[in-house]
Amino acid sequence: MSVLAASPGPLVVRTLEIPHPGDLLALLPEGGTSWVRRGEGLIAWGESARLDTGGAQRIDEADAWWRRVTRHAVVRDDVRVAGTGLIAFGSFAFADASAAGGALVVPRYVVGVRDGRCWFTVIDGDGLTELPSLEQALGGATPPAAIPAVSIDDGDRDAWAHAVASAVDRIGSGELDKVVLARAVDAHADGPVDVRAVLAALAADYPSCWAFHVDGLVGATPELLARVDHGLVTSRVLAGTIRPTGDETADLAHAAALARSSKDREEHEYAVKSVTNVLGAHCASVNVPDEPSVLHLPNVMHLATDVTGVLSHNASALELIRELHPSAAVCGTPTLAAAHVIDELEGIDRGRYAGPVGWIDAAGDGEWCIGLRSAEIDAADPSRLRLFAGCGIVAASEPDAEWAESEAKLEPMRRALGARSGA
Repeated sequence: MSVLAASPGPLVVRTLEIPHPGDLLALLPEGGTSWVRRGEGLIAWGESARLDTGGAQRIDEADAWWRRVTRHAVVRDDVRVAGTGLIAFGSFAFADASAAGGALVVPRYVVGVRDGRCWFTVIDGDGLTELPSLEQALGGATPPAAIPAVSIDDGDRDAWAHAVASAVDRIGSGELDKVVLARAVDAHADGPVDVRAVLAALAADYPSCWAFHVDGLVGATPELLARVDHGLVTSRVLAGTIRPTGDETADLAHAAALARSSKDREEHEYAVKSVTNVLGAHCASVNVPDEPSVLHLPNVMHLATDVTGVLSHNASALELIRELHPSAAVCGTPTLAAAHVIDELEGIDRGRYAGPVGWIDAAGDGEWCIGLRSAEIDAADPSRLRLFAGCGIVAASEPDAEWAESEAKLEPMRRALGARSGA
């Protein structure tokens, strides 16, 4: 069931080209929205319209609502590149039954940088009688507060080992081929956490990832679920993981071993196939590289495949992510069997972790990632966060190795929070 928190009349939108604003994250007001990678992307703040939704139809409802909003909007866009004009940011729960539901939020102000072009967008539901300057819109925003002392629970290793072993048994019995199990740990700060300080740390440590904050979900994700840009669709599949040592020579050998690993290749191939099957139904042609590459990040190395396609019809980014989610990279295969095993073995509500997060424009184009390497900020108490990490389990998986992998995947958020382990 959807809930319209701010019912818009016709939105009036104005996008102007501006000089380079400098560091986008340094410009961001407290609590604002972020979608930044390699210093480019989008930041936004304020709220002109919003849809809160939930259940199995949450993405379909958001797509239908967005089509209605865009149909009646009045847009004047002087820049006309990806991310200008009328846009909305969204995030959606991993599971249909999750209490986290989903949201699509139309901001009041947006600043963007892409390929040397910079812009400022104002979106108003009451009409734009006078266009504010960027300085006026920022309203004297203060610098981010330092992150207070944070402690993070260690997690239940015995419960994790039991879940992984049980999943391996089910795979061995032929019930399914792969399942992705996640674990959560709670973080407790001595005061409210300013998300801007977290984003700055994530962007500095993981510049090749999307440093995002959308509706209380913050993280740095390397996994692109779907980018839609004038009929071209791109999806980056990551599955199969090894932890680097920090020694360049040793890590080259580790990367080669990852590329040859039958266990990791099996996990990766399931994920690639799940994405390719969806895109094949919407695209006149789909290109899949013969071999995966190895993506090097500071905390992990992943097998990576960029799947591309040319749309054969006018499908919106929301329509595509509704079909792509959940991919085998975050759920498993077959999908329904894997989802059933997750429900039985995980013991947590993932919330919006591993769900789609991103943005969409008035043409239906946009960029959506999987909400990985992330944490949910407690809306009622911003000194509390929940961090998540998941691992793909196949027949050859071992509990200790999967625990180590999950610890590596928790590292970006732990480091960004400057946290110490233990309650």
